[in-house]
Amino acid sequence: MTDTSNAPMFEIENLHASIDDKEILKGVDLTINVGEVHAIMGPNGSGKSTLANVLAGNPAYEVTEGSARFFGEDILELAPEERAHLGIFLAFQYPTVIPGVSMANFLRMAGTNTRKARAAAGGDERAPFTPREFRRLMREKMQLLHMDDSFATRYLNEGFSGGEKKRAEILQLALLEPTLAILDETDSGLDIDALRVVSDGVNKLAHDKMGTLLITHYQRLLNYIKPDYVHIMMGGRIVQSGGPELALELESKGYEKLRAEVAAA
Repeated sequence: MTDTSNAPMFEIENLHASIDDKEILKGVDLTINVGEVHAIMGPNGSGKSTLANVLAGNPAYEVTEGSARFFGEDILELAPEERAHLGIFLAFQYPTVIPGVSMANFLRMAGTNTRKARAAAGGDERAPFTPREFRRLMREKMQLLHMDDSFATRYLNEGFSGGEKKRAEILQLALLEPTLAILDETDSGLDIDALRVVSDGVNKLAHDKMGTLLITHYQRLLNYIKPDYVHIMMGGRIVQSGGPELALELESKGYEKLRAEVAAA
């Protein structure tokens, strides 16, 4: 396993990033330790999803300044798959449809390759999944997320409802067992029942060896997944941080009032 003894799990300092020559992130600072749940809230266009994409290594974004260190190692020059093998996981806001690839095959290949990569790096002594082990583990995690067994044979995200797509993302999280889980607007497009199921799955998967970064517009997700810290993002920066009560304060005053306070400051 990754050595967590000396450095914070994840440390972002003065991160600037742009897309198509337009600067989106303008100096983000954030530290996440193992076992912590952080929530980032903010209006549309504040840079929340850009931050998630930059951390996952989306090549469409250019980092122009700053650092992002995972257990002391700057990851910004690493390819997306190298970051994933280190234990960084991104649940997409809009998951991609992949016709012809079943959920089971996709998950088995992803899990096997992740174990191989971690073993090669000296971070995971477990052997790649055997077919029997994988089937048992997949059924166990699907039951956790209230998924029917037939879900495993369907093509990845093809014909899935919004709730099914988000459950599929959380199922990947369950099987890959990352050290840092970034959940980009996991509540987007979910009705209240699906939100409860997905949130319950996240809560059951969170543990003291994994850090979680939730990105959301709304307080409602935080009624189900309790954060340790809440950060408000505006204009490409984190402008305010606090405990769970900060989300309730934001819910009552709204983004416009906060934007005026930030501008005045």
